Amino acid sequence: METSPFVLALQKAAKESALAINVGIHVSMNNGKLANRSCWINEKGEIESYYDKLHLFDYGVLRESNSVEGGKTIVPPVRTVIGRVGLMICFDLRFPEISLALKRQNAQIITYPSAFTVKTGQAHWETLLKSRAIETQAYVIAAAQVGAHNEKRTSYGHSMVVDPWGKVLLDMTGDGIEAEIGLVDVDLDYREKIKSEMPLLRRTDVYPEI
Repeated sequence: METSPFVLALQKAAKESALAINVGIHVSMNNGKLANRSCWINEKGEIESYYDKLHLFDYGVLRESNSVEGGKTIVPPVRTVIGRVGLMICFDLRFPEISLALKRQNAQIITYPSAFTVKTGQAHWETLLKSRAIETQAYVIAAAQVGAHNEKRTSYGHSMVVDPWGKVLLDMTGDGIEAEIGLVDVDLDYREKIKSEMPLLRRTDVYPEI
């Protein structure tokens, strides 16, 4: 990862622009497989943290586990200038355990860079993102791959940002015809307001802590 020309170019761009970058990459492992990795490059151009996808997508003809090794660790939230950011990837969205574990570590923002299929995207994408935002009381940011890869595969798109109350702040198109950029304001005071007005107190005397 550290010698990848792509990653090095992003590090350079992050430093020159004084902006953090969250990017998804594939990294070769010793066993011949790949890691599906979400990498956080800070505004100084440094690789501050990375997370390897835990849950692999094996659905229909798509078998991610054929070429990708699942991760082993939930990575603590990254401390950034905009708040504490938890890293996850795509299919992880269907498993609330990781986001709840990050909530325990006071993640204020959770990211899900994704490549949902059109079928699963139409059925589940927005519902899942809203659910994770509401149950963690965090901002959920999900950049989504969009458009046709080939004749057999098209990604759903609809990059989305959801606030801690479950309100969709940004929903980008899913046609993939032109590149788009979306901007949102992350208000951490609003998150604290939501948490104080509706405290979610877990009954760990009845069920185990995550």
